[in-house]
Amino acid sequence: MSEPAILVDHLSLAYRIAKDRTGSMKEFAINLLKRQVKFEHLWALDDVSFEVAQGEVFAIVGPNGAGKSSLLKILAGVLPPTDGRVVVRGLLSPLIELSGGMNPEMTGRENIVLFGTLLGREPQVMRERVQPIAEWAELTDFLDHPVRNYSTGMASRLAFAIATDVKPEILIVDEVLSVGDEKFRRKSTKRIEQLIEEGATVVLVSHNLGTVTSMADRVMWLERGRIKMIGDPKEVVDAYRASV
Repeated sequence: MSEPAILVDHLSLAYRIAKDRTGSMKEFAINLLKRQVKFEHLWALDDVSFEVAQGEVFAIVGPNGAGKSSLLKILAGVLPPTDGRVVVRGLLSPLIELSGGMNPEMTGRENIVLFGTLLGREPQVMRERVQPIAEWAELTDFLDHPVRNYSTGMASRLAFAIATDVKPEILIVDEVLSVGDEKFRRKSTKRIEQLIEEGATVVLVSHNLGTVTSMADRVMWLERGRIKMIGDPKEVVDAYRASV
């Protein structure tokens, strides 16, 4: 039996929140230097454990504030866990806050090379892939414009095209299928389905429960940072729907 693509073992994440409210940033900084600021811990994830098999489509559902996006950011290496461990085996492409990896002052062409390099690809490879990526994103006429002049949809299309241009072994998807216009949603869904058919492991967060039921092999329901249920997509989605 092959090792899982993703192993999450007793994972917890706490955010430090200042208890004292101050009137200004200056006052807060002074109190912080004087060690007069008291903090409390907000547990976004609490003792979460699961595995994702290689080639599996694993979906996560739950209400806002359940810890779904925090979990994906830990899987992607954006956030360190407070406790527990995460093991990720394979080339990972995170589709989280799509335009977050883009530099608005750089051109689309420059961002393709930069973003691709941040995802672990060679700069020369990305320079060779500029034209195909721009064509898929339908942005060839805007390649040499700064990304700050792009609309949100244009920036999202470019980031998605970069992240999925080279076949990833593991794809982390956070609400991408609900971003952009209908044409982009259909196009991005089709590309993700193609990657699934080619054997990519996918961890998907979506409020579109129909998409979750149709695409996922298993579903995990998170509630207040803890696993409420995990298993068959229809059973988990039906139980979650009943609760809300």
